[in-house]
Amino acid sequence: MDKQTDNKQKHASAYWRENLKYLAILLPIWFFVSYGAGIIFKDWLDQFQIGGFNVGFWFAQQGSIYVFIILIFVYVRLMNKLDKKYGYDK
Repeated sequence: MDKQTDNKQKHASAYWRENLKYLAILLPIWFFVSYGAGIIFKDWLDQFQIGGFNVGFWFAQQGSIYVFIILIFVYVRLMNKLDKKYGYDK
């Protein structure tokens, strides 16, 4: 294997490692908000209110969707930066 191919492979591996690091951070946030706040901690969160609705109910019905959409935009922003960093933005 020549040196250029080896460098490209290392470059791609570093890119993929960083991508997986982002996923390892964002997916647990999504899980905690959707499953934790919407199901596990729902009863405890229901003692608080947002806009007249119990917070546990709100997370189960809408909050987890909002957080998911925000996480999508965060992931897109992170990946755009990552693409520029590794030269895949062309």
